[in-house]
Amino acid sequence: MTVTFIKRQKERARQQRNQDKQVKREQLKREKAERPARVSGGVDPDIAHIIPGPQAPLE
Repeated sequence: MTVTFIKRQKERARQQRNQDKQVKREQLKREKAERPARVSGGVDPDIAHIIPGPQAPLE
């Protein structure tokens, strides 16, 4: 193998990685646009039952 051939292989691999990353970015952008908003009605369902401030003793 020559140095030129190895460099060419590395460059092709780098280009393929960059292309794969670009495809992944576009896919994530489409998925994000299709997803519904996290907060509906101004209340996050994961923390809707939590009361801020000091908590009552368990016993």
